[in-house]
Amino acid sequence: MKTIPALAIAVLAATPALALAQQKTDPGQREFMSNCAVCHGVTGKGDGPYAGIEIRVPDITTLAKRNGGVFPFAAVYQTIDGTQVPKAHGTRDMPIWGQDYKVKAAEYYLDVPYDPDAFVRARILALTEYIYRLQAK
Repeated sequence: MKTIPALAIAVLAATPALALAQQKTDPGQREFMSNCAVCHGVTGKGDGPYAGIEIRVPDITTLAKRNGGVFPFAAVYQTIDGTQVPKAHGTRDMPIWGQDYKVKAAEYYLDVPYDPDAFVRARILALTEYIYRLQAK
C-alpha cells in the first residue's frame, strides 16, 4: 500500500518536467515574431504596426505564388542577410539582419569561442524556412 502514494507523488513531481518537454521551440517563428512581425505582421501579410508609416511592406505570404509557384529560398535568404542588392532605382528599406545577428552573437558569446558566420547562417536559415511555411497554399 505504500507504493501507491509514492507512485502518485512521483507522477505529480514529474508533471511539470513533462509539460516542459512537450513545449517545442520554433527558432524561425521566434525570429520572425521578434524582428519581422512589426512590419510584415504576425501572419506575414504586410500589415504589421509599422507598415505604411514610411515604407510599403510587402505581403511575404505570396512570394512563391509570385515566383511561378516556387519559393525563392536563396533570394529571401540574401534579402535577410543583406547581400541581395536592391534594383537600380529602389532603396533598401528593410534592415540588414545579417550584420545585426553578428553583433548579437558577439554580445552573447563574449568569452566563448564561436563561429559568427555559422551563428548568422543558422538564424537566417531558420527564419527563411519559417517564411516558407507562411506561404499561401
